[in-house]
Amino acid sequence: MQSVYTVAQVNSYIKNMFTQDYMLQSIMVKGEVSNCKYHSSGHIYFTLKDAKATISCVMFAADRGGLRFQMEEGQQVVVSGRVDVYERDGRYQLYAKEIELDGAGALYEKFEKLKRELEERGMFAPEYKQPIPRYIRTLGVVTAATGAAVRDIINITGRRNPYVQIILYPAIVQGEAAVPSIINGIHAMEHAGVDTIIVGRGGGSIEDLWAFNDEAVAQAIFDCPIPIISAVGHETDTTIADFVADLRAPTPSAAAELAVYDFESFQDKLAEYSYTLQHLCRRAVDGYRQRAEQYRMRMKYLSPVNMIRTKRTQSLSLEEHLQNTMDRCLRGYRHKLALYAEQMKGLSPLDKLNQGYAYVADSHGKTLTCAAQAAVGDHVVIYVKDGRLNAQITEKLPVPDMIVNEGRREQPAAEDRKEQHTI
Repeated sequence: MQSVYTVAQVNSYIKNMFTQDYMLQSIMVKGEVSNCKYHSSGHIYFTLKDAKATISCVMFAADRGGLRFQMEEGQQVVVSGRVDVYERDGRYQLYAKEIELDGAGALYEKFEKLKRELEERGMFAPEYKQPIPRYIRTLGVVTAATGAAVRDIINITGRRNPYVQIILYPAIVQGEAAVPSIINGIHAMEHAGVDTIIVGRGGGSIEDLWAFNDEAVAQAIFDCPIPIISAVGHETDTTIADFVADLRAPTPSAAAELAVYDFESFQDKLAEYSYTLQHLCRRAVDGYRQRAEQYRMRMKYLSPVNMIRTKRTQSLSLEEHLQNTMDRCLRGYRHKLALYAEQMKGLSPLDKLNQGYAYVADSHGKTLTCAAQAAVGDHVVIYVKDGRLNAQITEKLPVPDMIVNEGRREQPAAEDRKEQHTI
């Protein structure tokens, strides 16, 4: 009777067959990555396929230390590992230990490795970058003699500045002979003494541009004492030469624009500078002229002649003011004098004499106010309106009592006046 086996027994038997096959325990499989998934556990699950078949693959988290790139759909890779059976599902799969890029991917891996090495050596450091001269007279070009790159460089250089001389080194930019040809071209430009060098070529695949990823070319660019502009491929293409060069241009046309100054723009800017300079000079001259006029007016005001003239005017003004003040004072005093004269005129004895009165003085000129002051026989002088009379006293007579009494009645006694005043 034929034996009957369980599914687990069959899967185990097949697994044992795979285990005993030496070739399947260490195998390298090339194909295209598909259905790539990074699991949260760290494992990578993907499918490897070619034009006729597919195989399931897994790389465990413990084996990912040697993976130097991010796996993506469509990559061509070479997977090293073993083929074994997963007993639970009864299917076999490739257990990957190492994964490397194949073809262009291998070149890319090599590119990244060289890039890291050169960066660690400091060849990409900005402190080693030389500035591109702003105004050049000679431009060295290291590229293919028949490519579109050199035609673009010549056309743009002639349009921007027809006075720049272009020295072309017809280098081989693709193939095995490209690396020494590019290096010889750089050295030739050094001996020619050009101001700036453009090293580059048109676009292409990574294989076509690989000469510009060579370490020897990078070293030649780094050692060159003349500033170098790298212009390899299109804008999306990046090579080692781009990182080492003093300046990277996205295209050969852009390299020509960066290297050659626009002469027409320079003339326009020069005219603008000339206009600005003239305007500033005119404004400065006007400012200095205005300041000189201010200084002249100030010196005119502060000059001795002007100061004397000013002081003289002030003196005349003060003199006129003093004269007016004196006239005003004199008029006031003259008016007061007239008033005093009128007052004195009313009190003057001469005025009384004009009214028919007279006064008597003794021979010594002392005024006699009472009879007791003179004796009979004394000589006296009688002053009248129009002269004086010399006389002698012949008799002294008392004043009649009636006159005296009338005088008393007319003038109250001092005590009565005091009393009246007190009341």
